[in-house]
Amino acid sequence: MSKTLHHYINGQKVEGTSGRFGDVFNPATGEVAARVPLASSSETASAIEAAAAAFPDWRNTPPLRRARVLFRFKQLLDANLDELAQLVSSEHGKVFSDARGSVIRGIEVVEFATGAPNLLKGDFSENVGRDVDSYSTRQPLGVCAGITPFNFPAMVPMWMFPVALACGNTFVLKTSEKVPSTALRLAELLTEAGLPDGVFNVVNGDKEAVDTLLTHPQVAAVSFVGSTAVAEYIYQTATLNGKRCQALGGAKNHMVVMPDADMEQVADALMGAAYGSAGERCMAISVAVAVGDDTADAIIERLASRVMDLKVGPGSDPDAEMGPLISGEHLSKVKDYVDLGIEEGAELVVDGRSLSIEGHENGFYLGGCLFDKVDSNMRIYREEIFGPVLCVVRVADFDTALQLVNDHEYGNGTAIFTRDGDTARTYSSQVQVGMVGINVPIPVPMAFHSFGGWKRSLFGDMHMHGMEGVHFYTRLKTTTSRWPTGIRTGADFHMPTMK
Repeated sequence: MSKTLHHYINGQKVEGTSGRFGDVFNPATGEVAARVPLASSSETASAIEAAAAAFPDWRNTPPLRRARVLFRFKQLLDANLDELAQLVSSEHGKVFSDARGSVIRGIEVVEFATGAPNLLKGDFSENVGRDVDSYSTRQPLGVCAGITPFNFPAMVPMWMFPVALACGNTFVLKTSEKVPSTALRLAELLTEAGLPDGVFNVVNGDKEAVDTLLTHPQVAAVSFVGSTAVAEYIYQTATLNGKRCQALGGAKNHMVVMPDADMEQVADALMGAAYGSAGERCMAISVAVAVGDDTADAIIERLASRVMDLKVGPGSDPDAEMGPLISGEHLSKVKDYVDLGIEEGAELVVDGRSLSIEGHENGFYLGGCLFDKVDSNMRIYREEIFGPVLCVVRVADFDTALQLVNDHEYGNGTAIFTRDGDTARTYSSQVQVGMVGINVPIPVPMAFHSFGGWKRSLFGDMHMHGMEGVHFYTRLKTTTSRWPTGIRTGADFHMPTMK
């Protein structure tokens, strides 16, 4: 009998009352592991109202005290790291080491957010006019909402709420209903760290909960990570309802490989970047752009046997390099893309569709797939597959490679592998992508920098975490002051100037 989960509202577990539930699967076995309640609009509103009620006191809590709560939260995250990684692995399917690494990257954002007293410092200018001073402050927005995807149940929520809380906001998290347990555990740890009730809340749900967050008048800002189609809907709906919004969408990340690159290093990079986490990463490399046929041949020669020999298994297997996909539905979708690539005329060098894991025959497994001779007109090139499928595109020269990347509708991440500094600098300067790696396959910025793409990979003006995150979760106020000196100068009707 599978367990039934709950929401977390106003500092306590809350049973679902909508009567609607979703199944939470163990991707390694295909079995239902839990039922998750799908919140109604009224249940979601209760979480928003709890956050709104908690906001005035949390807003007025000194930033240093807020930072101390987050520091205790970080200590608890460190102490419970393996437990959190196991929750991620069991519901998402990724191997334990990968799950653990993703939790650590989330913890780094908490560590950044503990610097709240310094991050929130404003500017002061004395005597901008005679006896007039001017200063700026950054103040919180109010209730903020986060809507997060299935692929990083710990890391992506922690891109959002630690910075929001550090800045004095309260928060409602709607995590993916496919992976609910990690967020609920994070909420418990925040309470244990001393976070006041109502400051952080978790509702599980589907579109009904999402639409409530997007339209409720007490929600001031919305952060989202997911597919481009949904990101665009989130952004349009949130902004139409007067909310600040950052919505990170899909990706088709290219790695340009120059003829002078270290091909062994390239092969190592592509194996991890294309097949790690079963390709279910918005920063996964899904296209290798080989400059010259000799380069492409060298890549295929080194990759083919390694992709065939990928150790695929349940996330609990310490020898597994890649786990299952998130669901049977997604498995079918990725397989359909492989079928489509063959129909479109690409050369399928490695076919992982028939993979079966002994003892886990009902798990959602797909072996690594490798396509050669893919061109830019194919859907397997244009569309985000979000699975362990790597496409090799052959181009004649660097300029063609650069143009190929710039012409794509997505601009999330990219990499170039080369020994030539001039080529690398030109690529980094001219590529129309938000995050660039030079001999680094997955250039995810550290917490004190900011994460986000360009073009249809991001809707909104500000990236996540780092100082961009601080700016997103605060608004600037500038005060100009003059204290009475006993001197009356009379009414002044012109625009104030220093002339």
